[in-house]
Amino acid sequence: MFTRSFLPRRRIVAVCTIALAAGLVWRVVDLQLNHNTFLKEEGDARHLRIEKIPAHRGMLLDRNGEPLAVSTPLASVWANPKKIVGSRPKWPELERTLDVDAGSIERMTEERGRRGFVYLRRHVDPAVAEAVSALEMDGVYLKPEYRRYYPMGEAASHVLGFTGIDDVGQEGLELAFDDVLSGEDGARRVIKDRLGRIVENLERIRPAYPGRDIVLSIDRRVQSLTYRALLQGVQRHRARAGSAVVLDVRTGEVLAIVNQPSFNPNDRGDRSSRSFRNRAVTDLLEPGSTIKPFTVAAALQAGIVRPDTVLDTRPGFLRVGRHTVWDVRNYGVIDVRKVIKKSSNVGAGKLALELRPADLWRTFHQVGFGTSTGSRFPGEAQGTLTDFVGWRKVHRVTLSFGYGLAATPLQVARAYAALGNGGVLPDVSFVKTDRVPSASPAMQAMPAAVAAQILGMLEEVVEPGGTGPRARVDGYRVGGKTGTTRKSEAGGYSEDRYHSAFAGLAPMSAPRLSVVVVIDEPGGDEYYGGAVAAPVFSDIVDGSLRVLGIAPDDSEMMRSPVISVAAASPARTSEGTP
Repeated sequence: MFTRSFLPRRRIVAVCTIALAAGLVWRVVDLQLNHNTFLKEEGDARHLRIEKIPAHRGMLLDRNGEPLAVSTPLASVWANPKKIVGSRPKWPELERTLDVDAGSIERMTEERGRRGFVYLRRHVDPAVAEAVSALEMDGVYLKPEYRRYYPMGEAASHVLGFTGIDDVGQEGLELAFDDVLSGEDGARRVIKDRLGRIVENLERIRPAYPGRDIVLSIDRRVQSLTYRALLQGVQRHRARAGSAVVLDVRTGEVLAIVNQPSFNPNDRGDRSSRSFRNRAVTDLLEPGSTIKPFTVAAALQAGIVRPDTVLDTRPGFLRVGRHTVWDVRNYGVIDVRKVIKKSSNVGAGKLALELRPADLWRTFHQVGFGTSTGSRFPGEAQGTLTDFVGWRKVHRVTLSFGYGLAATPLQVARAYAALGNGGVLPDVSFVKTDRVPSASPAMQAMPAAVAAQILGMLEEVVEPGGTGPRARVDGYRVGGKTGTTRKSEAGGYSEDRYHSAFAGLAPMSAPRLSVVVVIDEPGGDEYYGGAVAAPVFSDIVDGSLRVLGIAPDDSEMMRSPVISVAAASPARTSEGTP
């Protein structure tokens, strides 16, 4: 039995319990009815997140559909500096997993402690991302991203360029077509746990629109063999640098474009700004004797000479005011064809003096010198071709053999494409075209008959007695022009620094390829274009014609022995370079 003193206490406890329960019920009802929105927002703030859906960057493909640039999904590791402090005992293990220096996490959190976001390491392998997730550390999260990969590595680095760590185009065609390739990121609403892992996908706010693939004009096979040929040429002659361009004569498509020195776009540590530029598109040089075919074309077009017109180049030099222009030797009385074959500066200069300045300027301008190629490549140089109004006689003479104007190797290749395309100047394209563009009158740089006459002269250059026999290709008729220019320096031109070049076409029966090779500052005894650049041209053309399936056009040449290139020497190379 309960005592009388216990009964009042029992009633008090019961009343208090009922009152407490009633208070809790009232509070629940109050929160549910009057504070529901606030509580929901607070809960969402802790677990509901808007997650970005990265858009997959479009691929760059070669003309045959082979991948040149692809994006692979990876993860990046980031941290909230305020929350990761609670996981300090696991920091050494996380540093070992991420393969970063000991103390890195502490330094990063101290330097950026005020921020709510800090990358610990970008673009980790899937195995590393899985290991980080297994650590289950507060304040450490994984962010899905993409990284660009370039299967051809150095061989296509200058034309493709590269993307930055955020997968945005930085150089080359990656930059030129960034808007098309990048696409548009999407967004979704998700619920995350305390470790930042997605627990549930609630809804997609907007879809991600992937970037579009772009089929380039580049032929991966031609690009690769052009890269190897140029690299070997630069190394063989211990040159400072080099460039090579291969164009489709009919369409203006760039089949290959390479430079030395190069860089590996897959290795961010190998990216030096000095190696980034596409020299074949951005660097200007005086084209030298490779310009002489256009001087002769201007004279033919003006009607002042025919291919068999005789010119007297004796005594091997030409005085123009206080200046003297020299040939390598006294060629005596020669016809216009021999001006190209022997590369006579005196002959070219005399033709220029017979021409009206406007006629010479017009021919150079119509084949694209001093104007854009239409390629839209980032940083492309337009070159310089001064107005003819202020030309003096000496300017006309030096211009006739390639001094006094500036052009890129790509512009020279385009000009030669016009010679092989019946006088029609194509626009340069880095994107594959489905058909040969129809020529408009504005694209007719010179009459087809004049272009055909020049082709015959270019073919004589690679024959015995010409300046470029090393450019020959067994089984194919080729033609071209050598060029050797002294590099300009303070106070004039260098006595021992040269640009060695060869520009040409193949096969001559129906030109398909325009190829230009420039070797910058070759070392050693050989520096003429016919000895340095012509063999590289031969290697490029030989390989390109075969991989493109272009049939040989000279059965007689196929039966004849290959000309030995070892016999040629600078002393035997008759190139008229001032």
